Amino acid sequence: MTTTFGRFVRTATAAALLSATMLSPALADTTLKFVSWQVDDAGTGDWWKAAIAAFEEANPGVKVEFTKVERAAYADTMTTLFAGGQPPHIVHLASFEFQSFAENGWMENLGPWLDKDGIDMTGWAGQGKCMWNGETACIMMNYFGFIMAYNKALLEQEGLSVPTTYAEFLEVARKTTKDFNGDGITDQYGTGHETKGGAGQYLTEMLSYILDAGAYWTDADGNVTIDTPQMVEGLTRWKTIVKEGLTPIDLSAGDIRKLFADGKIALRLDGPWLYGIMQNGAAAADTVVAEPAFTPPVGGSSNVLGMASEIPDGEKALVWDFIKLVMSPEWQRKYATIGKNTPPSPVADVSGVEQDVPHFPLLIKTMMAASDAGVDRIPTGLEIQYNEFGKMVQEEVQRMLIQDLDPAEVVKVMQERAEAIKNGG
Repeated sequence: MTTTFGRFVRTATAAALLSATMLSPALADTTLKFVSWQVDDAGTGDWWKAAIAAFEEANPGVKVEFTKVERAAYADTMTTLFAGGQPPHIVHLASFEFQSFAENGWMENLGPWLDKDGIDMTGWAGQGKCMWNGETACIMMNYFGFIMAYNKALLEQEGLSVPTTYAEFLEVARKTTKDFNGDGITDQYGTGHETKGGAGQYLTEMLSYILDAGAYWTDADGNVTIDTPQMVEGLTRWKTIVKEGLTPIDLSAGDIRKLFADGKIALRLDGPWLYGIMQNGAAAADTVVAEPAFTPPVGGSSNVLGMASEIPDGEKALVWDFIKLVMSPEWQRKYATIGKNTPPSPVADVSGVEQDVPHFPLLIKTMMAASDAGVDRIPTGLEIQYNEFGKMVQEEVQRMLIQDLDPAEVVKVMQERAEAIKNGG
């Protein structure tokens, strides 16, 4: 089914399908397929399993087959299943993957389902990123805001306060970068960023500096907005951090996080997952979580939940019941208490979660600040071409660093190349 024809059929028959499924009882002896990479994840996997158990209890005879596919093979596996006419009923995808599935007409438009049950999505963090071609292709299941972690002992040794602006951040990074024995090798770094891995992570590491300078890759309409004074400033900041040796070079994000956790880095900007690594580090007693010194904080959509468009109507009704369950205030609270994640629902009760995760209110605050600012790692208008776009940006930024180029010239090249990528050139 082509994208256009599939969308026409779904739109033309939406009311009839919903009317029919509203009157249909839950189908006995039905198995819903649910593929995910999070099956064995501590916290999140436990939450999914608990939600499945509750759903099965509420729907006797209905089973959810929860199957794991490794993250590295996930997109290819899901594409094969859909293309072969055997999609999972419950569709779980990374937020940077669903666009191509929606473009192929494989994702049910959830708008009519939301309308049928009168569900108001206002304030649901990151939900705007689930819109595709004017339809609600999915429900945002995880959207996070960055935190800033710091080593209080390293700052206290230099008489430094916790930075609250880029200028203060840069001062702290400079004063805590140390070569203790004068051998020309840095022993302690002011901050730490991955500069070795893939383009997606590389761009995410840069994004705090770019956003705080007032820049971004595209605007809300998907127009490329790289050639601006604000982007020049953002790239200048990134160049300063790297060229002055304030961050280690050629290390993975995992390596950087371990160095910070072990007391070799003073400041680290990262997602909520950094806290668990900090707790297991050699410097656990000295590492503290704080509000980022950058505004707005980096935010990111992580994973989404949807429904396969080409499954029987009765099964769609069951899938929708499952989606409604995990969206409910009760299960959004459990997303925090069991999964230790920030729930995207604006009405989820997260009181008491700070007993297990002391900085949980900060996680909610940065998530909402990033969501309110419309921040995401995936730029509007370049969703499907993001891999190609990311590689291009990484190439040009590394060329800027190696050849010591003026950021004002680099943004012109990036603007031209990004527009060519967007236009299929």
